[in-house]
Amino acid sequence: MTVEMISVGTEILLGNIVNTNAAYLAEKCALLGLSCYYQSVVGDNEERLEDAIRLGLSRSDILILSGGLGPTKDDLTKEVTAKVFGRELYEDAHTKERIQQYFRQVHSSQVTPNNWKQALVPEGAKVVDNHNGTAPGLILEENGKIAILLPGPPNEIKPMFEQDIAPYLNKLQPEGIYSKMAKICSIGESKAETMISDLMDAQTNPTIAPYAKTGEVHLRVTAKADSEEKAQELMAPMMEELFQRFGDKIYTTEEDVTLEEAIVRMLEADGMTVTTAESCTGGLLAGRITNVPGASNVYKEGYITYSNDAKERLLHVKRETLMQHGAVSPQTAYEMAEGVAFAAGADASLSITGIAGPGGGTEEKPVGLVYIGCYVKGHVRVEEFYFTGNRDKNREYAVARALTLLREELLERR
Repeated sequence: MTVEMISVGTEILLGNIVNTNAAYLAEKCALLGLSCYYQSVVGDNEERLEDAIRLGLSRSDILILSGGLGPTKDDLTKEVTAKVFGRELYEDAHTKERIQQYFRQVHSSQVTPNNWKQALVPEGAKVVDNHNGTAPGLILEENGKIAILLPGPPNEIKPMFEQDIAPYLNKLQPEGIYSKMAKICSIGESKAETMISDLMDAQTNPTIAPYAKTGEVHLRVTAKADSEEKAQELMAPMMEELFQRFGDKIYTTEEDVTLEEAIVRMLEADGMTVTTAESCTGGLLAGRITNVPGASNVYKEGYITYSNDAKERLLHVKRETLMQHGAVSPQTAYEMAEGVAFAAGADASLSITGIAGPGGGTEEKPVGLVYIGCYVKGHVRVEEFYFTGNRDKNREYAVARALTLLREELLERR
């Protein structure tokens, strides 16, 4: 089956917001075994939106529209789609009650009259409850063609798609598509792909595909089967083989678990605490860790020591170390890692010092040079890295490498 995505909103056309929904939906639909040949963006214009919908339905089995379901006059997706399908709108009592309840719980205020526009649904449409907003999702079916209307905000579209739309689409397939993920750190993309090249060459069902992420490689194993149980049986030998080849470099097989979450779980299991000392990353590492729910069980405090004075005063980095070797040096990273662990009374620590760019580099210490220190139970390890991206990328990679280093040391010291 073929699927086509239409993103609705003038703000997308003008570049005011980044269209992350299209990338998300395309990836999810591919995993469901749907073929996508077209994507488009249409502004809040009735005529152009109608043209886009009619064209999409003429060449694709399924049309997924995101955005344009809000309460204002320029939100036209539902109205135009209903027109194309020849459906009248009616007020859905269930949706109206959910909107009322949402306002009572979230806004503690009365519903404004224009919000009742969101309770209008096309005749014969399947209504998909929105558990994170007021605009419901809608599914219209006609003569083998399907239009799926989803709200625009990512925090609404993603849970709705995963909870309701993906199962609906999966049932349309003669065989269901199921997948498992192996997330890997400590190995680069090229090496990881080389290690599974024979599996990729011989693949039929299941298949395996690598995806490069910042500082990580994700391997997705996908199987077609008429039941999830059979798919799991097909994927089990492949997953076992991946563990044989990559071992503990696989930090999770759970789709939604991040590297930082896996590390927080390790620290919790070992009854350990961690702290951070950052210079060039300016708190990004602390942010990654504290994004994890429950991180407060293992992360008590962190330090941003951008200046030499702060490194001396807060982390007790020796002045002679800074004078002789500089702030960007393995010696300073070592003393930062050791000093912050003692300052915070933590079992483990990470330190980052480097030159993120675009300026500040020299021939001896170029932009992208970063030293990362890791302290675990009295042992300190320092690694040197040369990143070649822009300032943002260099900082992102430094954080990813720091997390990987911490995980390696936690495994080593267990």
